[in-house]
Amino acid sequence: MCGIIACVGSDDAVDTVLTGLKNLEYRGYDSAGLAIQNGTDLIVRKRAGKISDLTGGFARELPQGIAGIGHTRWSTHGPPTDANAHPHTSASGDVAVVHNGIISNYESLRSELAEMGYLFTSDTDTEVIPHLVERYLDAGFDTDGAFRKTIERLEGSYAIALMIEGEEAVRAARQGSPLVVGLHDDAYYLASDVPAFLEFTDEVIYLEDGDMVTVESGSLSITDVAGNPITREIDTVDWDPEETGKGGYEHYMLKEIENQPESLSNTIRGRIDPEEPAIHLEGFPRGCFSDVSEVHFVACGTSYHAALYGARLLEEANVRVRVSRASEFTGRIPDPAGTLVVPVTQSGETADTLGALRQAGVAGARTLAVTNVVGSTVAREADEVLYIRAGPEIGVAATKTFSSQVVTLTLLAERLKQDVDGGDGRENLGTLLRDLSVLPDQIEEVIRTSRAEALSSNYSDRDAYFFIGHGLQHPVALEGALKFKEITYEHAEGFASGELKHGPLALITPGTPVFALFDGKHDDKTHTNAKEAQARGAEIIAITASEGTAAFADEVLVIPDTHPDLSGLLANVQLQFVSYYTARLLGRPIDKPRNLAKSVTVE
Repeated sequence: MCGIIACVGSDDAVDTVLTGLKNLEYRGYDSAGLAIQNGTDLIVRKRAGKISDLTGGFARELPQGIAGIGHTRWSTHGPPTDANAHPHTSASGDVAVVHNGIISNYESLRSELAEMGYLFTSDTDTEVIPHLVERYLDAGFDTDGAFRKTIERLEGSYAIALMIEGEEAVRAARQGSPLVVGLHDDAYYLASDVPAFLEFTDEVIYLEDGDMVTVESGSLSITDVAGNPITREIDTVDWDPEETGKGGYEHYMLKEIENQPESLSNTIRGRIDPEEPAIHLEGFPRGCFSDVSEVHFVACGTSYHAALYGARLLEEANVRVRVSRASEFTGRIPDPAGTLVVPVTQSGETADTLGALRQAGVAGARTLAVTNVVGSTVAREADEVLYIRAGPEIGVAATKTFSSQVVTLTLLAERLKQDVDGGDGRENLGTLLRDLSVLPDQIEEVIRTSRAEALSSNYSDRDAYFFIGHGLQHPVALEGALKFKEITYEHAEGFASGELKHGPLALITPGTPVFALFDGKHDDKTHTNAKEAQARGAEIIAITASEGTAAFADEVLVIPDTHPDLSGLLANVQLQFVSYYTARLLGRPIDKPRNLAKSVTVE
């Protein structure tokens, strides 16, 4: 969850580390800190609060150095305080460590070290690491040996970067948490995510579990824990550094909402031919899923809602399908040989989803990852991978990646329908693909004409908000509610339209906003359920392509007419705007919602 950054060989390590931290703030913003090696001393600065609290103060007073490590924290062990901020140091101050992940055996290690006289000053699990390193240094091991002995003792998940006073080098290790190396001439970078150093280099090495790396100016070595050399390929990242900036927008979230025409164009480019009609998924030709009898999606949060969308499409085509929240996945697969397990994760590093992927692999199922990040752990560990091609997303609340996930899963569902025995192929595939080909333009129209900002000002003072939809609109309603609660901090719930009367209707009071999603296919049912809420005093905001259908509504947000299987993506953009503008009216920190981070790398 946290973000780590390190650099060696930079002209100004302080500025490089602070830049990397700012680029990684979406991974956590409870506290931040850095350590700089200036040739003789190892100097640490850290404090609770956002990175701006660090950069605007004493961190800028640090001396220049060519090596440094930094950390931005999402709290797991201990509250966000100065003492719990990283880097953590040994008692002597000669060892500094930053860490992303959880050391599951830290309590026993802490007790062992405390009995030996090592003093702890924080509540974190991370602090055992510098003390362990110092213990082995005290026992006569050299730096490499002390670090290896320490890594051998750790259990859990971690990406660790370490510096020793007097050494202009950074040592790092990975197990279960992401860590990537950047290379540029004689300079090297280490980070949790590529955006940390993308403005400095686009050449990367994706480290794998068990890798240990040492970087010095002009020197890089990768080994396993035993010290055996390892060779990893150098990849080139095709993301533009400009994509990771705000580009003049007030918030990343608004930029990424309005970036959806471009991101969806990238998602479908080269993959659809409305005239033939045909779907061309790279690496997945016709017949490649002929051995599949059941599909099982596993995902979390927004990705789970996208998975529900894909599952509904398969269910309607008579393909056996299940959807599990990754954190609840048991690994029990009745027919592993015939089951395709599809983990869906934007980052490719979501700990719960990776756990489900690994369980599926152990059970013997075929796995196909749907993700956004090339080189991510899920992409490397799954049998196959299908990229959503949305480009980097920095805002904590997912927007454009949900749209690209849904479209990618829609295409995957069509391919599965064609291959799976008993599946009903779509008779009007050309119609779907033609509507899909103009979907980016239609989203552009929604962006240009949306009334969401004005509407939000009328409803920003309510106690609760409800979102309802039938069929494919149900996962969109769930996503709309999630987005709303994530960034407004207001109570919001999403329901299948028909479920409102089975309990939740008791929560409706006069003036309660109910956002009702119409798709042109199940409008009668949604109309009935919305009227039931309206009869109890709810105010209905209809999202529809046909204003006539929603003539009863108190407010209408119009979307262009499209295929019923795609209308949810247009409605979703309107709901994203509603969440954004309501949060802005309430003065919420939209890109940094409390208690949340972009990539959930802990279970």
